[in-house]
Amino acid sequence: MVSQSFAREFGPRGIHVAHVIIDGSIEGDKIFSKIPDIGQQKGPDGLLHPDVIADSYWYLHTQHRSAWSQELDVRPHAETF
Repeated sequence: MVSQSFAREFGPRGIHVAHVIIDGSIEGDKIFSKIPDIGQQKGPDGLLHPDVIADSYWYLHTQHRSAWSQELDVRPHAETF
């Protein structure tokens, strides 16, 4: 995996490398302009909120060096598998 090779290269320099997967529709003007009723289609907790995605990135930023995550997968709670 590419992020692992970058992590091996840059980790010793104190640079945290992580691969973030954002797998879902993000609530906002762009998705609502293309699919106006997506909120109703997806239901409660079916869209990703931008502020919560930002919190996930902040979580990566504030991790202690002894336990860095190299991958983070962000998905809506209501996703069907």
